[in-house]
Amino acid sequence: MLTDTAIRNAKPGSKAVKLFDGGGLYLEVAPAGGKWWRLKYRHGGKEKRISLGVYPDVSLKDARERRDEADEARKLIANGIDPGKARQGEKFAAEAQAAEDANTIEVVARDWHAKQAKA
Repeated sequence: MLTDTAIRNAKPGSKAVKLFDGGGLYLEVAPAGGKWWRLKYRHGGKEKRISLGVYPDVSLKDARERRDEADEARKLIANGIDPGKARQGEKFAAEAQAAEDANTIEVVARDWHAKQAKA
């Protein structure tokens, strides 16, 4: 089990250093010094990982809570779905919805009106 002191004192190496906490959660310390929380899982016989945030923005306590909330990811794995791909699909859908919302008639009309007012 990791401690906050161990995390703060973790030094980067020539390669990425992994400090394991348990339940698939670990802190990856990059050679440049960045520290990322990762959740490790297996899908299709391959080891994969999900990012849970950057230390110190996400504390050890928060990372453990996020790991425990990852039951949804475990359910997806049990059903043969890669949680990383599902997360990418959700992100793509959210971006598409935001782009669609940005092109409503009201937004286009206000943009046109603002350009006409400047002319």
